[in-house]
Amino acid sequence: MSNNAINATLRRMGFDKDTMTGHGFRAMARTILDEVLQLRPDYIEHQLAHAVKDPNCRAYNRTAHLDERRKMMQLWSDFLEGLKSGAKVLPF
Repeated sequence: MSNNAINATLRRMGFDKDTMTGHGFRAMARTILDEVLQLRPDYIEHQLAHAVKDPNCRAYNRTAHLDERRKMMQLWSDFLEGLKSGAKVLPF
């Protein structure tokens, strides 16, 4: 699914481009996974499919961290379910 499809859906839902974008969801998830849930940044970057910046690491690093990423996504799901059910939201 393209970013344009996500953004078009958000617009149809009534969100303007200054309120939320498809990339905004990724940025929000990246921040919360790191700062609130305190997960390893390399797991988060793998999950978001961000390329490794260092060309040498990119060439030799074949890790996927699948088990850790599954656990991370379960924590993310639990976090979102907690928000949905009225968990206390802490300000940044």
